[in-house]
Amino acid sequence: MERLKIVVIGASAGGVDALITLLRELPASFHLPIMLVLHVPPDQPSLLSQVLAFHCELQFVEAQDKQPLQAGWVYCAPPGCHMMVEPDGQDAYVSLNVDPPVNLSRPSIDLLFESAAHAYGQGVLAVMLSGASDDGAAGMRTVFALGGQGWAQAADEAAVATMPQAALAHNPRCKEMPLRGMVAQLLAVRQAMPLEMTA
Repeated sequence: MERLKIVVIGASAGGVDALITLLRELPASFHLPIMLVLHVPPDQPSLLSQVLAFHCELQFVEAQDKQPLQAGWVYCAPPGCHMMVEPDGQDAYVSLNVDPPVNLSRPSIDLLFESAAHAYGQGVLAVMLSGASDDGAAGMRTVFALGGQGWAQAADEAAVATMPQAALAHNPRCKEMPLRGMVAQLLAVRQAMPLEMTA
């Protein structure tokens, strides 16, 4: 866990409660940026960042294009936009676009995971939470191929287990974990690591 540079999270149906459980015990001083895609209706504003901020100490924001990634901040994909990591030397930024849906989804978890993997390599932790599609399973495969790690929410506690089960089925090294176990693992990362690109 000491090599982590970023946490990327995907969720869909049932994902809000899972996100609250996962993120509410992380301190404001958490030393990594977090990017998350939750499938939401594309034609109306999302209150996700406000809802999560009400329950959690971290800083939440609906991501903006070219926004720099900062430790302790959670970047939520806007409705109807793909959100990806854009590396730039030793720094990294949010990249948003309205390209066609991927795997029937925009924002696409696959694209977020894949872009993070290409930017940070072994420094990526990809987390798959409750959801009703297989979006993210292919992206997690890229995370593992480039040396990163992946967790999937335990099926017996997911409101909708399709998405974590797809991640597990397509990625034998993915770890199935209860949310409380994920929280404990993240809190065990004691030493702040600089946000830097992996060679």
